[in-house]
Amino acid sequence: MPVIAPMPAARPARISNQRDGADDVVAAGTTVDHLTETYRAHYRSLLGLAALLLDDTASCEDVVQEAFIRVHSARKRVRDPEKTLAYLRQTVVNLSRSALRRRILGLKLLSKPMPDMASAEEGAYDQLERDSLIKAMKGLQRRQREVLVLRYFADMTEAQVAETLGISLGSVKAYGSRGIAALRVAMEEPA
Repeated sequence: MPVIAPMPAARPARISNQRDGADDVVAAGTTVDHLTETYRAHYRSLLGLAALLLDDTASCEDVVQEAFIRVHSARKRVRDPEKTLAYLRQTVVNLSRSALRRRILGLKLLSKPMPDMASAEEGAYDQLERDSLIKAMKGLQRRQREVLVLRYFADMTEAQVAETLGISLGSVKAYGSRGIAALRVAMEEPA
């Protein structure tokens, strides 16, 4: 269990009431002793509260520890010692929100990895190949070009191509094989 090193115990000042002879206690804020007792009694419940808001134990412990440190630092402002636990709970909630905000912001600001892109040389080479293919496709007979475009670019089956063009399945196969042979020859020729 984490330990808060308390400052020397500050006792509430006692003021003697001369009229009735009784001593009255003047609360000058939450005392270190009261905060220490609150720590011992409520640390686990505050840790549970943080665990409901955050996802890892280390962050929860950090948030609860920071909450006690902040309330300890501002103990003079906590006039009613009975409200110390309420202040601690609210501080845990606020610190948990801040931790989550920092995480989200950190994730947004992480550098995004570069997409798998080809180098400039590869891109230029690919563009040249595409240009050569388009030029070679334009040099094919109309039916050969239609069959190859529907078969390989539109990803149709031979039967679908035959139905679309209104020709037989054998004609699709013939136009396709002749078209591919013509493309090989055209693509191998030096430009």
